[in-house]
Amino acid sequence: MIESLLSYGWWVGAIFIVLGFVALVKGADWLVDGASAVAKQFGISDLVIGLTVVAFGTSMPEFVVNMVSVAEGSTDLAITNILGSNIINTFVILGLTALVYPVASQKRSRDFDIPLSIIAGVLVYVAVTIQSPWGENCKGIGRIGGVILLLLFCYFLYNTFRHAKDHPDEAEAETVKDIPIRRAIALIIGGFVGLVVGGELIVKSAVDIATRMGVSEAIIGLTIVALGTSLPELATSVMAAMKHNSDIALGNVVGSNIFNVFFILGTSAVISPLPAYSGIELDAWFAAVGSIVVWLALKTNHERKIQRWAGLLLILMYSGYLTYRLFSL
Repeated sequence: MIESLLSYGWWVGAIFIVLGFVALVKGADWLVDGASAVAKQFGISDLVIGLTVVAFGTSMPEFVVNMVSVAEGSTDLAITNILGSNIINTFVILGLTALVYPVASQKRSRDFDIPLSIIAGVLVYVAVTIQSPWGENCKGIGRIGGVILLLLFCYFLYNTFRHAKDHPDEAEAETVKDIPIRRAIALIIGGFVGLVVGGELIVKSAVDIATRMGVSEAIIGLTIVALGTSLPELATSVMAAMKHNSDIALGNVVGSNIFNVFFILGTSAVISPLPAYSGIELDAWFAAVGSIVVWLALKTNHERKIQRWAGLLLILMYSGYLTYRLFSL
């Protein structure tokens, strides 16, 4: 049915993408609220819920888009959704947030989370630029590479839980809504439906628009799809900065980048190997550089903040990258 409606013109695809993003965001919200309430009913602490249900839920838009992309055979879209989201998270979201108000950091972010996100970016870059040492037939992220990413994700989760247990004063417990169990289950079901429908609309429409415009799925994934799945984080971070609470932005962005690479990209590659596409080396390199720039920006001032000048630098770097990427087609 979606394919038949898309035949009416590119404008139908544009409308479907907008509707898809709305369904994704609302679906993720409902799923998080419902699952958190059910977990609360079973006596699970707010802290654990925040580290698991909420953390996974906020990455659901990217996860669902990737699962649908893999199922549809659009592997370029699956990789660029993640690389594009991480690039936008780092350069656009942190850049704009720092311009509004300098972004503070915690010691754990500087010493563990950001270095781990750098490792994630470097691993992806290495995977897409060299031949797999395990006999897989193409450059890209194969199933063995996906397993390695998932193992690193397990290490990240283990370290996060251990740190939260050892430093409860630094861990932010999530405020879980008190929702009746029947309504919570309805929210979970509705959330899953919204996520699946939204993912289908976005992927099918993105592929259709790319075909009509004569551009690659990779470009659509790096721009439209990646920006759409990052909009909730952008709104949350900028609003927090306006209230001078910009410290939450760094944790959200870095955590999202780690989830995207280790969990979502790892899961996608295990399901279906993700071959490299034209230009992927630049995209992967730029995603890795973003984390390095943020780490250096924090380490080069005594306040350990991303200052406004660094925010402007991030925005200018992204503008240069996007201009080059679009005009090098």
